[in-house]
Amino acid sequence: MIKIMTIFGTRPEAIKMLPIVKEIEKQSHKIKGITVVTGQHREMLDQVLAVFQVTPDYDLALMNQNQTLTGLTTGILSELDSILMIEKPDIILVHGDTTTTFAASLAAFYHRIPIGHVEAGLRTWDKYSPFPEEMNRQLTDVLTDFYFAPTEVSKENLLKENHRADRIFITGNTVIDALQYSITPDFNHDILTKMDPKNKLILLTMHRRENQGEPMENVFQAIKQLVQRQPDVEVVFPVHLSPTVQAIAKKHLADVARVHLVEPLSMVDFHNLAARSYLILSDSGGVQEEAPSLHKPVLVLRQETERPEGVQAGTLKIIGTETKNVLTEIEKLLLDSNAYQKMATAKNPYGDGRSSARILSIIEQYLT
Repeated sequence: MIKIMTIFGTRPEAIKMLPIVKEIEKQSHKIKGITVVTGQHREMLDQVLAVFQVTPDYDLALMNQNQTLTGLTTGILSELDSILMIEKPDIILVHGDTTTTFAASLAAFYHRIPIGHVEAGLRTWDKYSPFPEEMNRQLTDVLTDFYFAPTEVSKENLLKENHRADRIFITGNTVIDALQYSITPDFNHDILTKMDPKNKLILLTMHRRENQGEPMENVFQAIKQLVQRQPDVEVVFPVHLSPTVQAIAKKHLADVARVHLVEPLSMVDFHNLAARSYLILSDSGGVQEEAPSLHKPVLVLRQETERPEGVQAGTLKIIGTETKNVLTEIEKLLLDSNAYQKMATAKNPYGDGRSSARILSIIEQYLT
């Protein structure tokens, strides 16, 4: 029996790793699963665990107020040390580009345990953008033994770095698998009762460190101008728990009509609001992958993306954070139905909802 340990700590990681955990449960006759969460996020992580009805075997509960990257990294290394000595898994699976991802990979390396990197190979090639995610994923891929790349582009990035071609597998993205657990036709939410159903809903998410400050203020100014100019538009903004994001959002948007500042949403609420939106504005990576399956255009509030497949397919458009450009690009999709339909009907390049099963099949092939 193969023993697979999954390690994750944030809400985005959980959304993408829990479909694998559930697939392991389905194959419990031949795979033993061990689930470890670091608690890098807390409330948002717990929401996702509840949706998937998963109770971790180990919860490191490392989240502290005003935690530093150094403190989080050393805490993960220290706590995982004894767990890995006790459990001795055949492989650990990490996801993406968080501090949990890198620190768990380093811990596994110290214990000579093979590492499988889910969503391997994403790159901007800019050391500080996004920070610290870009270096987390590059350093993780230096340590990785099995690369589960979501797309051909991700595979090519790994080949450029001279990683072993026979250990790189294109699997699609597990975030598409997660949608089957969350989208419901009879969904309702309090925020929907506060909106005119005839209006167009724009879903906004913005939280990245490099956007906190002037870039975020510029975008929020664009949102304020948008609702003044377009009376049939309403904006829902689940405000990240970061104190900096909270402060900027309240300063610019707290009293703006038809802009709804709400608490961070559960995975189910977010996916279903996204499915009912007209378009999405976001600097989030996961949203760039989820929205194409929902046929929703995404305007990316960044200068670059490590998900160029979506740009090439036409489901995403990078628009930066300058007020004038953000406003122009939103209004283009609101007023030009041809431009909107072109993005909304573009093919999703990120998978078919069967990525988790592919990953486990590959592991079984190599470890048995």
